[in-house]
Amino acid sequence: MLDKSSAPAVNVPNDLAAFWMPFTANRSFKQAPKMIVGAKDMHYVTSDGRKVIDGASGMWCSNAGHGRKEISAAIAKQAEELDFSPPFQFGQPKAFELASRIVDLAPAGLEQVFFCNSGSEAADTAMKIALAYHQIRGEGGRTRFIGRERGYHGVGFGGTAVGGIGANRKMFGSLIAGVDHLPATYDRAKQAFSIGEPEYGAHFAEALEGLVALHGANSIAAVIVEPMSGSTGVLPAPKGYLKRLREITQKHGILLIFDEVITGYGRLGYAFASERYGVTPDLLTFAKGVTNGAVPMGGVLVRDAIHDAFMTGPEHACELYHGYTYSAHPLACAAALATLDIYRDEKLFERSLKLEPVMAQAMMSLKNEPNVVDIRTVGLTAGIDLAPRADAPGTRGYDALNRGFHEFDLMMRISGDTLALTPPLIVSEEQIGEIAEKLSRIIRAVA
Repeated sequence: MLDKSSAPAVNVPNDLAAFWMPFTANRSFKQAPKMIVGAKDMHYVTSDGRKVIDGASGMWCSNAGHGRKEISAAIAKQAEELDFSPPFQFGQPKAFELASRIVDLAPAGLEQVFFCNSGSEAADTAMKIALAYHQIRGEGGRTRFIGRERGYHGVGFGGTAVGGIGANRKMFGSLIAGVDHLPATYDRAKQAFSIGEPEYGAHFAEALEGLVALHGANSIAAVIVEPMSGSTGVLPAPKGYLKRLREITQKHGILLIFDEVITGYGRLGYAFASERYGVTPDLLTFAKGVTNGAVPMGGVLVRDAIHDAFMTGPEHACELYHGYTYSAHPLACAAALATLDIYRDEKLFERSLKLEPVMAQAMMSLKNEPNVVDIRTVGLTAGIDLAPRADAPGTRGYDALNRGFHEFDLMMRISGDTLALTPPLIVSEEQIGEIAEKLSRIIRAVA
């Protein structure tokens, strides 16, 4: 059992009104705040002094656990040496060092990195690079993007448009024109309780041929998908699906973008999921785990041929008119380099792969709990679908989130009535069992 007396209670703000919280039921939260004041290794510390086991890696990002002194020391040292350096027309050494380190981890052929500050910015950056690439090659008619139903690519205008989660889109009108969507890869009747990649579903990729026939290949700039759709509730790609998408996009001259904001940096047992699946995209987005969540950072890995196409014209002119004030921020670079050292030295990617069957077995042990209608596992990730209440879809999952935090000392993610578990890669076998035991009690509590 956890020692709940080890951390003192911390005063909380007496006025919660000013902060409009993102992706949050603000009125409900402020009636019973889930307030976090500290974190170390596998646990958060609440304002009333409880230790809560982190079953979500924060938000899919703290892969090396919390309170890593190597990272905080690197950030502090960098802040003293160089707190900010303009990324337009000037450089700082750690940006170049980090880009080289990331390229070394990436699949062969992805040899350049464009830095930004989040997964949302990375998605929009990849989309702009795709548009510009076709433009400079004389194929400016390629402006259409193909996303996927139930996909998530952040909250920028581009990423929201290609995303396929209805609640994220419906408030914001048409967003950008020229977007279509592939069908989701999930069919519960044929895939329920799959461990790893489902056997059924490679044929869902064939829908891309239909969209090519509908719109014309010469109008499509890129297809963007997640190798594992996390935010919608953990949907692993079916066996053969990503390879078939790669074949179709190459056949028609369409760029393929992998959104690896969640799957990057060890979540599926490899530096990037593209390595797990043996499929190399043209552009690959990352964020979250690159700095262990300690400092915001994102980026796009880019194929040589795409990068080199821009390296023409007068040498004094910008090759790509795009970037951010905080691209390759010195503090973010320092945090990322320290994070990559931890992943390497502690062999956390290998650890994730080794623990995958342990995670799967623990999560599948919940199969017969009340209202569980499906469980999906891949890497150190699991999605547990609970049957919705007839009169109030989403409330069972929301109650599980709140009661899990307040009563059972477990943090998780939810998507509607789906519980998502994605613990830090430092999790022990015993802690995986503890998470499963807590989930069992939570699921029964909200039955």
